[in-house]
Amino acid sequence: MKLNFRHQLGLVCVIMMFPALCISQDSFTCSRATYYGSPYCYGNPRGACGFGEEENIVNYGNVAGVSWLWKNGSGCGACYQVRCKIPQYCDDYGALVVVTDYGVGDRTDFIMSPSGYSSLGKNADASSELLKYGVVDVEYKRVPCGYSGYNLIVKVHQHSRNPHYLAILILYVGGTYDITSIELWQEECQEWRPMRRAFGAVFDSANLSKSDIKLRFQVSGSAGLYWVESKNVIPCEWTPGAVYDTQIQLH
Repeated sequence: MKLNFRHQLGLVCVIMMFPALCISQDSFTCSRATYYGSPYCYGNPRGACGFGEEENIVNYGNVAGVSWLWKNGSGCGACYQVRCKIPQYCDDYGALVVVTDYGVGDRTDFIMSPSGYSSLGKNADASSELLKYGVVDVEYKRVPCGYSGYNLIVKVHQHSRNPHYLAILILYVGGTYDITSIELWQEECQEWRPMRRAFGAVFDSANLSKSDIKLRFQVSGSAGLYWVESKNVIPCEWTPGAVYDTQIQLH
């Protein structure tokens, strides 16, 4: 069948608009999601963000590994609404997952924990059916992280056993913000020194003097890049596993 010019023009318009449809509905982006094996259905304690056992606590274990959303580690802790597109099985809202790992799948943007993936279903039976699929088409968007009662938290990494070496893990970054850089201040140096992003949400610094440490964080958000300074210090007698409240709220 030969199309007239009007029909040809209309077909071209539809084809040109099709990719845009995947990002125009409430800023959702089309992709695919799968899940990984886990004996407890929660996160991977060896995830690339460095959250360790915190993965089983953050968002009740509803977490995910991502690829290009990883952002060289600054995407760690970001929250996403993910919903699948099989009407008879998929919940209207979908799942809220937190990025805790890096992972590349078969054209997937999300490799989810079993509990996170199961949350895509509208009920237990639907979730069981989705698990059989293995991979499903989804749409997703970034949403604000809400940690009621929590400020931005700094946890001394377990590898910080040398008093002149400090590694810290950043937890409970609220809103839709990314921590892109951290600097530290010690009175002896009288200057802000950049910390290295060791991996994921873990930053470190060596050759430190034995004194209190003040931190400031470079934050990326809708208002652009800016610095916020911790109202508390990390004392010179810090120990691995110690947790310090920055008194900073991002929401």
